Amino acid sequence: MDLHKNKGQVTVVIDLSFSAPIDEVKNFILNEQSPFILSQSDENLLKFEWFIDEATNTATLLEVFANAEGFELLAGKVMGTPVNLKFRDLFTVEKMTILGEPTESLKETISVMNPTIKKYTGGINQ
Repeated sequence: MDLHKNKGQVTVVIDLSFSAPIDEVKNFILNEQSPFILSQSDENLLKFEWFIDEATNTATLLEVFANAEGFELLAGKVMGTPVNLKFRDLFTVEKMTILGEPTESLKETISVMNPTIKKYTGGINQ
């Protein structure tokens, strides 16, 4: 374990709401989006995980990248695809938080989502 060593990872936390039936939402996540993201990703994507609260029709998508370039590369591959468009139809982005430092060009691309960007300060990591 290392103390206060920024390894350059970027974590994206997207808080979402949805109104579609839960079976449709889960089917999209399990059978469309996750397999598609896996097919487009490389070793820079460390996590792509969904968490759902069925009682409130809310979800959180957690994405962890080895570095900012990996985040930008995957975003460039998936933005505007049919799977991405369906994601935007099914979910409303309530809040997007980026932990780490995305590239300047990616900041510009995702600025329409009004993300909160928080830079690394310190802690313990592996």
